[in-house]
Parts: sequence; structure tokens; C-alpha cells
Amino acid sequence: MRRDEVERKTGFKRAHIYNLMKEGKFPQAKRIGLRAVGWDSLEIEQWINERLAQQA
Repeated sequence: MRRDEVERKTGFKRAHIYNLMKEGKFPQAKRIGLRAVGWDSLEIEQWINERLAQQA
């Protein structure tokens, strides 16, 4: 999942996503090319579901 997809799915912008990653509060991006990173879509879905469960 590329960054723009992650932004749409979470509602977060780039800087916030990278800050959360740095704090260990968001799934880490994985290098998928020389100048490209992506996220595992299952990890993002799981992260969202955990957030929703915490709010319930």
C-alpha cells in the first residue's frame, strides 16, 4: 500500500504518519524499490481495527 493510500485510509497526512512510525505507534514502511516505500495492507487494517476497538 503506497503512502497516498495509507493517507486516505487513515485520514492522516505524511508528517503525522512518519511521526507515529518514529514513536513506534504505527506500522513501519517497507522499502519496495530504490526510492519507494509501502505498507502491508493487512498491517494497516489491523492497526485501524485496534484503534477502533480501543475507542469502544
